[in-house]
Amino acid sequence: MAKKTSKSTANPSSINIGISDKDRAAMAEGLSKLLADTYTLYLTTHNFHWNVTGPMFNTLHQMFMVQYTELWNAVDPIAERIRSLGHVAPGSYAQFAKLSSLKDAPATPPKALEMVRILVEGHEGVARTARALFPLADQASDEPTADLLTQRLTVHEQTAWMLRSLLEE
Repeated sequence: MAKKTSKSTANPSSINIGISDKDRAAMAEGLSKLLADTYTLYLTTHNFHWNVTGPMFNTLHQMFMVQYTELWNAVDPIAERIRSLGHVAPGSYAQFAKLSSLKDAPATPPKALEMVRILVEGHEGVARTARALFPLADQASDEPTADLLTQRLTVHEQTAWMLRSLLEE
């Protein structure tokens, strides 16, 4: 009878990239939260793209499409960094719901400007999640993760600013 093999790739403790097992595990845990926040915000933004109505329809419909596309393209590098650190990236709605700091999209689509407000909160929340990982990245000398975090912060802070500008009267 054939011996069963594990689905995991490498033993995380056999990885020697200059970052301790403990730091790699902590970084992977933090990045898993960032991945969950990013995916949750992606899904909310895509939902709002589908369901926006009102006088700002065309502007918001197009803006939301640009934003959800950027978020969709962001999840892969985050997940691949987790894998590079020797850990499994979360990938189910149940896992994302447990890990995310963001609220799920409302069951009933809100008015257009409430959508904008919710997305501002979402981008600010993802920025906080990313920023919280910098001390660990610095301690572990994990420059690739720090670079990824810097890229994500730039996008989320700028997007939050642009969305906030729509809320001013």
